[in-house]
Amino acid sequence: MIGIKSIASYVPASGLDNYVQGAKFGKDEEFMFGKIGASFLPRKDDEQETSDLCVEAVNNLFAANPQLKRESIDALIVVTQNGDEEGLPHTAAIVQHKLGLPTHVAAFDISLGCSGYVYGIYALKGFMEAAGLKNGLLVTADPYSKIVNTEDRNTTMLFGDAATATWMGEGATWQLGKAKFGTDGAGAPHLKVTDGEFFMNGRQVFNFALIKVPAHLHELLRESGLENKDIDAFCIHQGSAAIVDAVARRFEEDPEKSQADKFIKDMLETGNTVSSSVPLLLQKHMFDSAWKRVAISGFGVGLSWGSAVLYKAE
Repeated sequence: MIGIKSIASYVPASGLDNYVQGAKFGKDEEFMFGKIGASFLPRKDDEQETSDLCVEAVNNLFAANPQLKRESIDALIVVTQNGDEEGLPHTAAIVQHKLGLPTHVAAFDISLGCSGYVYGIYALKGFMEAAGLKNGLLVTADPYSKIVNTEDRNTTMLFGDAATATWMGEGATWQLGKAKFGTDGAGAPHLKVTDGEFFMNGRQVFNFALIKVPAHLHELLRESGLENKDIDAFCIHQGSAAIVDAVARRFEEDPEKSQADKFIKDMLETGNTVSSSVPLLLQKHMFDSAWKRVAISGFGVGLSWGSAVLYKAE
C-alpha cells in the first residue's frame, strides 16, 4: 500500500525576532512563550514566490533520498491558498516546470489551509492507487507573509513561512490508517482575506479548536478500535502554544492518566506555518522515534478540519 516514505522541508533562514514584535504591542516574554509559542518567525525573501519555497523543499527531499529520481515522479500536489502571483496558473504546474519533472506528471493544487496536509496525503494516496501510480509528492507552502499586515497584533506574531515535501509510494515505513474530516462554512468569516489582507477572529478560532479537535480525535480513536494509550504521540496543527496546550488539556478524559505530554509542541523557531506545521513535526520527531502509532490533526480556514492515524508497518 502507498504510504509516507520520507519528508523534507525548507525554512527560510531570515525572519523576524518575535520578542521585538511582541514588545511593539506591549507583550512580555512570558506571553510570547506561553501564549504565542514562537520566538522567531521565518520569512521568505521578497523575490521568492510560493513555488520557489516548494522547489527548495522538494530539492531537499531529493538530496535526502538519492534513490528517488525526478523522472520517476508520477503525481504532484501542492497545498496552498497563497499561490504564485494571483493564483493562476496553479502553483503545481509552475513547480513541475521549475523542478524539471517529466510532463507526464499529474500536477494540481489543493486550496486548503491548516487542515491541508491531512486532506492532502489521503487525496494523493487515493489518486495514486486509483491511477496505478508509483511515486507522488505532496508539497505544502502557504507563506502568510504575503497577506499578513505587520501592524495587526492578532496575526503578525503568529505566522511563519515554510514549505515541506512528502514522498508517498509503495513499501513505505509509515502507513495511513483511519481518517475523519469535517467542514463548517458558517465559520468562514472568522478566517478570511479581503482586499489582499488576512483577517482572523482569534477568540472564535480558539473556541473552534477547543470544542472540535479533542472530540474529533476521540471519535477517530473510537472508530479505529484504539484507546488513548495506543497512541504514542499526537502531532496536531501548531496554531499557537495556547491552542496546543488547551486541546491537550481538553482531550484528557481522566486527569490521573494524562495524555498531555504526548501532544508534541514545537513551534519556537517557526511559528504557525499553516499546512506545513504537521509535516514539520512528523519530519523532526516521527522518523527517528520508537513510535508505532501517531495521531495527526489539522484545523483552521474554512472552517475545515481533518484527523488521522498513522502507523508503522510491521
